[in-house]
Amino acid sequence: MKKTILVTGATSGFGKAITLKFAQNGDNLIITGRRKELLDDVAKELVLTYNVEVLPLCFDVRKQEEVQEAIGGLPAKWKKIDILINNAGLAVGLGPIQEGLIDDWERMIDTNVKGLLYMTRLVAPLMVARNKGHIINIGSIAGREVYPNGNVYCGTKFAVDAITKGTRVDLLTHNIKVTQIAPGAAETEFSLVRFKGDKERADNVYKGFTPLTGADVAEVVYYVTTLPDHFNINDIVIMPTAQADTMHFYKR
Repeated sequence: MKKTILVTGATSGFGKAITLKFAQNGDNLIITGRRKELLDDVAKELVLTYNVEVLPLCFDVRKQEEVQEAIGGLPAKWKKIDILINNAGLAVGLGPIQEGLIDDWERMIDTNVKGLLYMTRLVAPLMVARNKGHIINIGSIAGREVYPNGNVYCGTKFAVDAITKGTRVDLLTHNIKVTQIAPGAAETEFSLVRFKGDKERADNVYKGFTPLTGADVAEVVYYVTTLPDHFNINDIVIMPTAQADTMHFYKR
């Protein structure tokens, strides 16, 4: 049976890989992102390659008014959202707290925490009304262990961890599943964004070991949605074999 999947941050990285995985399995998709050209390209690829229905919504999850307009204005057929994947997130900058840039902090907090909350606030009632649904939040190993110079980014992912647990409790009596998936090092645009376009510095992060890919994370996201109705995975931490925690890597 086809499902309707809503994926935020679907234009690259985990988000794009997740949309491709669900489309391969015949599900219809609502995809969101800030970059209209990339969003339209992803939508076209999904339709032409997998013959699924796709609704692209170009807006910024950091802006509550835009979220309200996009999700509040969904056509009736698209309101039956089976799975919400709160994927949109980023790290910006890497430095000690005393040298932190306020703009970087606000960008991370607004995207990683407030954007997730805005989306959940609007989609969860649609699931409650149907007494079914699944919310998946993409967290991070940085939400379990802090590391030097990660301060605010780690704080936002610790918040995702707490919000996911709270959401699980709040939606328990409404038959809605809630899962957090927390990856370790993954080679996407993550480091390129963190280092503000410095490709050499970003590439160095992944030298000497094999990191996770967007497709790896997508496999896990898809898996947790295929389990029986009585079975919910609350939390998964996934790591490259060469990474034990935030600080310990085996590089060759």
